Amino acid sequence: MENAVVHIPNLSLGNTQSVANMIKRVGGEVIIAMTPEDLSSAKKIILPGVGAFDEGMNELRDQGWIDVLNKLVLEKKVPILGICLGMQFFFEGSEEGELPGLSWISGRLKRFVSTHEDPIKIPHMGWNALNVYRRESIIPEMEEELRYYFVHSYHAICGDVDDLVATAHHGSDITAAVQRNNIYGVQFHPEKSHTFGMALLKNFLSVKC
Repeated sequence: MENAVVHIPNLSLGNTQSVANMIKRVGGEVIIAMTPEDLSSAKKIILPGVGAFDEGMNELRDQGWIDVLNKLVLEKKVPILGICLGMQFFFEGSEEGELPGLSWISGRLKRFVSTHEDPIKIPHMGWNALNVYRRESIIPEMEEELRYYFVHSYHAICGDVDDLVATAHHGSDITAAVQRNNIYGVQFHPEKSHTFGMALLKNFLSVKC
């Protein structure tokens, strides 16, 4: 694989080591960017995340990551993969907080709602099958049903249907994966999704820069 070196920002909100371990398992090399300056030479970026939306956006802002990410992703068109909360940052905002997101993808995050008529578990946790809409994405094509591991209480509502790559079902069809040009996002955790996750990460490593 060409350009199989991935930079991961060293953020407190991400399960960075789990993602790094899985990248190495599929033949990639990982560089942990300790500062925004360390990210400046990146050819591919993964932005993992767990936790609260505002807490994460505060960390990105206060530590100076936003400007360098905007330059790399929007100007230099460096491929980036957001995982879980990392994907949620790509949107304009979330009901979970008050701060704006990166606004790379149109839409907002809404909290799951469980009612007596249609009860669902919150958070959405566990394995779910995908319904894939765009085959030219990094979602792998496999003979068996694609299943990925989810843990989240908020789900994305895309403002532009063309950005939607795949959905899963939890009470209703929810956004599972998005893509806008060089910007890739998945709500699930590929690093916890065994062979399905490995195949997806390998596809991201193969994306041409």
